[in-house]
Amino acid sequence: MKKGMLLVDPLSAITLGIAFQVSQQTVVIVERFGRFKKVANAGINFKIPFIDNIATTQSLRIQQLDVKVSTKTQDNVFVDVMISTQYKVASSEEMIKKSYYELENVEKQINSYLFDAVRAEVPKMKLDDVFEKKDEIATAIKNELSEAIGEFGYTIVKTLVTDINVDQKIVSAMNEIVASQRARMAAQEKGEAEKILVVKHAEAEAQSKKLQGEGIANQRKAIISGFKSSIEDMKQIEGMNASDVLNLVLLTQYFDTLKEVAQSPSNTIMLPSSPSGFTDIASQIREATISGNLATKK
Repeated sequence: MKKGMLLVDPLSAITLGIAFQVSQQTVVIVERFGRFKKVANAGINFKIPFIDNIATTQSLRIQQLDVKVSTKTQDNVFVDVMISTQYKVASSEEMIKKSYYELENVEKQINSYLFDAVRAEVPKMKLDDVFEKKDEIATAIKNELSEAIGEFGYTIVKTLVTDINVDQKIVSAMNEIVASQRARMAAQEKGEAEKILVVKHAEAEAQSKKLQGEGIANQRKAIISGFKSSIEDMKQIEGMNASDVLNLVLLTQYFDTLKEVAQSPSNTIMLPSSPSGFTDIASQIREATISGNLATKK
């Protein structure tokens, strides 16, 4: 041992107030005669007894402050916005010094800035936008807090909008509005579906009529062709003139019509039931045909 050197074991040093221990994630601010001297970090540190004094112990851990802010939206709906802010003391010696000496109550200070930030952001938005843009509100609050609190040695780690509470009457009204909108959309969709069905039915009916008309036209062509062939064959019969052939054909058509009417369940056509009456119809058809031919020649 060198001459003049005084050895003191660690336990005696702590007992005498020469050494002190600082826990992990904490720092100790040491003052000398009431003035800031240094920041002691985790581990064993030393100070001069009766001259140096431990002013406070600052935690470097992340802390959380929960605040409820009542405000109103752009559409005059009052809401309660729950804000959670996570903050901590900055790790540099200068910031640790400021966090202790420049702010007396950091939670109260952050609370004031939170109220100011929320009431500056939410009234710019309608109620629906407040719910949709929670992250934007949280980011704006964090930026404003960081700028305001940062100069006092605190860092804003995260700001969250954890809940938005609205009066139950407003919630019920909003639900009714959504329900009405859904019902209107359902009615529109139903109308569109019915419109499509009507259009498709009309198109199908038009196609059916077209095909039916083509069928009737083809049927008449076949009938005319059959009549032509029958008339040519009948002309070969001795003593049979064109008038007799026409009457025979018309009589055949008359009986075919009666047969179809008898088979029909609901439709009835009243025609003369005697051959003399049919002769009158045949005469009228011939007269009309002759008149038409004369008018065409003129």
